[in-house]
Amino acid sequence: MLPEPFALLMTVYGGDREEHLRDAFRSAVHDQALRPDQVVLVQDGPVSEGLSACLRELVADSPVEVSFVPLEHNRGLGPALDAGLHAARHDIVARMDADDIAMPQRFQVQVPLVRAGADLVGAGLLEFGTDISDIVGRRTPPSDPADIARYSRLHDPFNHPTVVYRRSAVIAVGGYGDLPLMEDYWLFARMIANGARVVNVAEPLVYYRVGDGAYERRGGRDLLRSELRLQREMLGEGFISRPQYWRNVVVRGGYRLVPTLIRRPFYRKVVAPYGARRNRSRERAANAPLTGTAALTYLPRHARQPEQTRAPVAPLSAPPEPPAPPAC
Repeated sequence: MLPEPFALLMTVYGGDREEHLRDAFRSAVHDQALRPDQVVLVQDGPVSEGLSACLRELVADSPVEVSFVPLEHNRGLGPALDAGLHAARHDIVARMDADDIAMPQRFQVQVPLVRAGADLVGAGLLEFGTDISDIVGRRTPPSDPADIARYSRLHDPFNHPTVVYRRSAVIAVGGYGDLPLMEDYWLFARMIANGARVVNVAEPLVYYRVGDGAYERRGGRDLLRSELRLQREMLGEGFISRPQYWRNVVVRGGYRLVPTLIRRPFYRKVVAPYGARRNRSRERAANAPLTGTAALTYLPRHARQPEQTRAPVAPLSAPPEPPAPPAC
């Protein structure tokens, strides 16, 4: 029997650069030890003629089939990804941003984990500046499923540019939706709460571009508004309790408002290596194989039967531990 096929999902919008898109596409298709069986390439609204020509070139030269999905108007990342998911023919879908670079072994490491039973698999990443020889940081996510579930109440436990997931598990909780700048966190939280089997590979498998303005974009009033909306959604769905809601508003909301000169070193020294610290601590304490996902009683509104929609849902509770650092 042939291994289960998978699709690669990328979106492109007018702000992307041709050379970055070309490098990202080649790294995730041409240079992979395990190539995708289909590429879904979504054009999110109008793009320049140069970027349009680059897209045509990539489609024509691709060694695997490309399903091109042009959207007439810019809808934003969440709706564009949902459109791409509907065009994917395979249940396993790998995400890739249009300005990052995938390491050659990325899909060879992650896809077999989904084939073996995981619904959502993330990985670590290396942040780079001008090129991949200019490494400026590293993000290591928590690996243990129980840590992932606990951490999700304060912070996105997955690096979105690294994830591979079951399309059916994403659709089961309503897809990405339209929560600008926070669509991935809200999706992953709903998947975890719906009982998705989650895994993080601690080793970095993606080079993540952090050019000029990367840390500025992690703050500001627009992001704060999205942050507050996310917290209201999580509270309304019963994913967090009211005390957790106020903690998140203060910690995460405050993080969005501090100056970039403070946000950058705090993120690199405290937030990014959190997973590595937690992984080492668990290994020392347990010195045994990782445990399974703790039982979750939460059922997202999207998955409830009509008669369940008015039933109260108890907030998830997490084992007490010192709070994790805020997210970027």
